[in-house]
Amino acid sequence: MKLLFSLLFFSLAFSSFLSSSVARGGERTSLCSGTNNVSSYVNYARRFLVEDDQSQGSVDKARGYLTNSDLEKAVKEFGERCSSISRIYSIGKSVNGFPLWVIEISDKPGAEEPEPAFKYIGNVHGDEPVGRELLIHLANWICDNYLKDPLARLIVENVHLHILPSMNPDGFSLRRRGNANNVDLNRDFPDQFFPLNGDINSRQPETRAIMNWLGEIHFTASASLHGGALVANYPWDGTGDKRRNYYACPDDDTFRFMASIYSRSHHNMSLSTEFPGGITNGASWYPIYGGMQDWNYIHAGCFELTLEISDNKWPNADELPVLWEYNKMSLLNLVASLVKTGVHGRIFSSDGGRPLPGSIMIKGINYTIKAGSLFADYHRLLNPAERYEVVASMPGYKSKTTWIVLGESAMSVDFILDPEVTAMENLRIICDCSYCGKSKLENLWGFHLEFYYIILITILVFLCVLLIWRMRLNFLNHRQSTKKSSQV
Repeated sequence: MKLLFSLLFFSLAFSSFLSSSVARGGERTSLCSGTNNVSSYVNYARRFLVEDDQSQGSVDKARGYLTNSDLEKAVKEFGERCSSISRIYSIGKSVNGFPLWVIEISDKPGAEEPEPAFKYIGNVHGDEPVGRELLIHLANWICDNYLKDPLARLIVENVHLHILPSMNPDGFSLRRRGNANNVDLNRDFPDQFFPLNGDINSRQPETRAIMNWLGEIHFTASASLHGGALVANYPWDGTGDKRRNYYACPDDDTFRFMASIYSRSHHNMSLSTEFPGGITNGASWYPIYGGMQDWNYIHAGCFELTLEISDNKWPNADELPVLWEYNKMSLLNLVASLVKTGVHGRIFSSDGGRPLPGSIMIKGINYTIKAGSLFADYHRLLNPAERYEVVASMPGYKSKTTWIVLGESAMSVDFILDPEVTAMENLRIICDCSYCGKSKLENLWGFHLEFYYIILITILVFLCVLLIWRMRLNFLNHRQSTKKSSQV
């Protein structure tokens, strides 16, 4: 009988284990697709976390966390306290109508400048609230220290930092992963491999808000904060065949560098025994589809990481100060890396020096970034200690290439592009000051007309003289013939 009860208990426990969810909200269907390796299966299964029991302890686990009303109040109070370096705005509303509040931090908030923009997004999953708490801590720390801390000052003066503490306030209120429609927002974006939810109007309002936001602001890089593991995750998140294996994006080296910045700055993330260096390729961990991370890189030109910042999805609130200290330098250093590394500059036209909103490519990396529309500024994140061939291009202009050797610090390279010369323009001559207001081609044509007029007049004069001479000769001949006739 004891054996029977033991087997029954083991069976129930194992079933519960398999039905659990993943830190990034992984697939609940095929586990370890494409592999029969038992150890791989066990390692993969370790990443599953037991779904929170919504019927027990839901009030207790939220005790000490900011409610949505508390969060809204904290954001607005921050805006009043730090009005000189911030502005508060909303990018939309959740299903239940709660505003998606954003804090922008900059020395010129709301103004467009030739500076990179970075965004942090917290609480993508409703049951992962640590990120929303840490992002409020981050904003307040920068406000309190930007006049005395060099790193805070660097960020305020050289970056436009946008902080969305909660992307999923409804899910937080319901103490569950999905939003009010029970949709996982990190599976609701367009996917490069499989058409998921192709109609933008059928996407969740929180998803549409993010997509519209990136249509308005050109973000250089970003990160979303999750819970349930301790690792910095980078693209690609999925594979074409849904198998779990390392699937690198074109900027794999750069993403590994960015993820390592966060991991090495963290208290213990880089010491992970499961993830070497505390970083992982998403598809190598487990594939997901419709994720926000890949969409940012493909469609918005934004280099995004998915940061798992707490092994426990919903730790006790008294652990939040420790989690803040563990993640503080990582959050700051990742933002500062936008100006401390990579290659930056602007693109100009040699014809008048106006800014050109062109594109920047790196030879050997199949990825193009666009310069800003107003200042034509570009900010290209790259793995340091490498030699790169940088190409600037713009329709109607000749491309220009330069080689750089990128060290540990950032480089500044401006490009001046020459307009392409057409066949018609080759006919033009330098404008003489006596032909002011006329084009060079008009001057050339006018010169030819004057020459033709002179030739025509000369020919006419010659013909007139010839005609007169002929008439006079005929007259003399006629007169002589008349005289001879009279004499006969």
